[in-house]
Amino acid sequence: MSRYVDRIVATIHEAEEALSEDVRDQQKRWRYSLHQRRIWFDKEVRHAHKQVKQGIPSFLRHGSVLNLLTTPIIYSLSLPFVLLDIWVTLYQWICFPIYGIDRVTRRRYFAIDRHRLGYLNAIEKANCMYCSYANGVVAYVREVAGRTEQYWCPVKHARAVKGPHTHYQFFFDYGDAAGYRRGLAGIRETLGRHLSRPIRANREKR
Repeated sequence: MSRYVDRIVATIHEAEEALSEDVRDQQKRWRYSLHQRRIWFDKEVRHAHKQVKQGIPSFLRHGSVLNLLTTPIIYSLSLPFVLLDIWVTLYQWICFPIYGIDRVTRRRYFAIDRHRLGYLNAIEKANCMYCSYANGVVAYVREVAGRTEQYWCPVKHARAVKGPHTHYQFFFDYGDAAGYRRGLAGIRETLGRHLSRPIRANREKR
């Protein structure tokens, strides 16, 4: 199983590097930089952003009436998202140390920065902040759930799963009874340390 895990981890690292390279290209293309978690645009770019900013009256006048009417429904989900965020955080802080699972670093799953764009009006900024938070909660909760599943039931399903979490590829095949019993303790141990450590150990053994 170790070589298979090596390939999966290598693929994940390559994808992360590709995303980082894309961000660097984006910074050059649109002339902004990051300093101490603050975003800085060139003066000319900031001016250009203000020129295309749509005022709120115009935004409402040209917007869809149906979109406006559904806004309360969208924002009604904010309370469930906040409760889920808090409850999952409490869960992992209480239970993960007992299971020997590394806690998920919550802040890594939240990128709330689009409200700083000068070409967005107040309504658009509020929408962007809400979407960023909601999707951050979902990504954060998914990672917590993925680690939990790897600990308690690391078995693949009998049929193909659309968009599985990153831990799923480490799971045992459906029906591999011997592999499950033999490897359960080992796959749980990887949750308590960075994957690079056991992978290096496996390579040294080979």
